[in-house]
Amino acid sequence: MTEPETAPSDAPPHIRGAVRRRTGLLVTFLLGALTATPPLAIDMYLPSLPEVTRSLHAPAATVQLTLTGCLAGMALGQLLVGPMSDKWGRRRPLLTGLVVYVLATALCALAPSVEALVAFRLVQGLAGAAGIVIARAVVRDLYDGVAMARFFSTLMLISGVAPIVAPLIGGQILRVTDWRGVFVVLTLVGIALTALVWARLPETLKPAMRVPPARAEPRVRGRDDGGVGAALRSMRSLLADRVFTGYTLAGGFAFAALFAYVSASPFVIQEIYGASPQTFSLLFGLNSVGLVLAGQVNGKILVGRVSLDRVLAVGLTVVTLAATALLLMTTGALGEVGLAPVAAALFVLMSAMGITLPNTQALALMRTRHHAGSASALLGTTSFFIGAVASPLVGVAGEDTAVPMAVVQLAAALVAVACFVALCRPWTARAGAEGGGSPGSSTAESLGEGN
Repeated sequence: MTEPETAPSDAPPHIRGAVRRRTGLLVTFLLGALTATPPLAIDMYLPSLPEVTRSLHAPAATVQLTLTGCLAGMALGQLLVGPMSDKWGRRRPLLTGLVVYVLATALCALAPSVEALVAFRLVQGLAGAAGIVIARAVVRDLYDGVAMARFFSTLMLISGVAPIVAPLIGGQILRVTDWRGVFVVLTLVGIALTALVWARLPETLKPAMRVPPARAEPRVRGRDDGGVGAALRSMRSLLADRVFTGYTLAGGFAFAALFAYVSASPFVIQEIYGASPQTFSLLFGLNSVGLVLAGQVNGKILVGRVSLDRVLAVGLTVVTLAATALLLMTTGALGEVGLAPVAAALFVLMSAMGITLPNTQALALMRTRHHAGSASALLGTTSFFIGAVASPLVGVAGEDTAVPMAVVQLAAALVAVACFVALCRPWTARAGAEGGGSPGSSTAESLGEGN
């Protein structure tokens, strides 16, 4: 299916409205599933990290490179796929990426060594990036302003289910098989998602809005003529926007604080505090619940009533305070502490991400109307590249201390705050998105209201 479901023009209004809502909910679900690709590819695998170190006879720091490889691939892949989706539309690059993702995931299950696993995870990340970047670009195609911020919070609710259930599923898979079985399940999930996207996700970027625009349409002033040079010029112009760059970097370093937790927590919770893979999965799922609930408070209550900059400032402040508390606990400054206080601080940090990450994305994308794919690529590439750098840093002191995790989290949070204050300058009144548009406007009428 390449077009949204529509009712006959002579159908009663309530029938047409029901069809639009049904189609809109389906598209919302699919976009949420696409944004769930990273937590599925990463979080379901987390409980098995200690087992991988034993199975492949590799040190923990080397096994953590399998996370780094996946993140680095997602970072680079978004940079490539974003401009492609601006030129050729959203569906073609997305479907190609999903097919390669399925193949790479299947190869991960067959990896004979940790080096091969790192390589396959890199390809998996490269291909999986298509779902991440194009999902954000589709949201920008359909929504604007406050409506876009609310939709991102809705996506967080849907995609947030993945990090809740993924480690739980991963932990249960380890009861009946080994870590390779995790990748078998991921392969099956990828096949199902590919089939759904092929059948039900419509094209959202009209030919006249692509780069280059259709020949029948007049050339839009300020638009590029396509190709690699055009993609680089559009990205350069985006980065020249100080405010866009500020939100991008703030979101990227906030994501690094989150990924320091993702990368280190399997060893911190299981090796240092002696929890089982199932207990770790439960704690990880609880933290993800906090992130989802905060995201819903953001989308349903705060957005539209409180300025996005103010909400983002609160989120960054809470992340910084939670990271500070973790550093004090892990260094022994507060005396000997058990798992419960550390888990509580991690819960607060993860919950604050629910109001930090969607607002950095919305505020950045409000700065551009054209080249949404390139803008989404820059957002994703920055986040995943910084996260990939943070991942191995949490293991530099070995498996017996959580201090590196806390140091990386606090440093990333402080840099995020600095970028937000110095570059975004939230106290300065600014115009909305490029090209105008009311804060709550939406262009998704043809697909129905998805949130």
